[in-house]
Amino acid sequence: MKKLSLLLAALLTGVALSAQTPAPAPAPAANYTVTVDFPYASKYVFRGIQYAKDSLQPSVKLTVGGFYAGIWSNAPLDRGYELELDYFTGYNFALKEGWTLDLGATLYSYPGLSAGDKTTFEPYLGLNGSLGAVSSATYLYYDTTIEVFTAQQTFSYSVPLDDKVPLTFAATLGHASPDSGSGYTYYGLGATLPFKLSDKATFTLGAQYASHDLDGVEDNHFWGTAGFTYTF
Repeated sequence: MKKLSLLLAALLTGVALSAQTPAPAPAPAANYTVTVDFPYASKYVFRGIQYAKDSLQPSVKLTVGGFYAGIWSNAPLDRGYELELDYFTGYNFALKEGWTLDLGATLYSYPGLSAGDKTTFEPYLGLNGSLGAVSSATYLYYDTTIEVFTAQQTFSYSVPLDDKVPLTFAATLGHASPDSGSGYTYYGLGATLPFKLSDKATFTLGAQYASHDLDGVEDNHFWGTAGFTYTF
């Protein structure tokens, strides 16, 4: 894939305060982060299917506690492909032993599309946590516009090369099932190598593979990514 938002709160104690009683200090501002990401991808592949070739994929995300919201985009360098803007928001509920429940929704937008749905809406529910040294992300999606249910599982594992460079491997398996018609299964493998430039800036290289079992649609996609991330 939303702009900076600072939440301030003030505590008041009592209606009248004596001269000897100091006024209460304002409560500290709520913690927040804004993450800006600007990657390049040699292909844009979503759930096993290629939608564009060389693309820029800038995004911005605001996080306040468990709440988050942001915009992700795919801007193809080839004008033969469509611009995509995805608006997302959600909340991570803390569970036991480091697990979280992620409840949110994405609005997919295709402003240049001349026919078909220019926007689709997809709520989702996810469970994230760790199984020993392996991270797990299990998600259920349902696009209410095109009426497609998707279940997806991702496992990832990081190998620390040094204090600043963890090499992360990920494997994904998913199945998309439309309300009418036949569905398809997709899968993928990936590796990312982030280089920490500072406490707030990271440069990341990646290599990805994805495929599916759809007939008549190109499969076996390989592509690379390179991007810069900054967190405020």
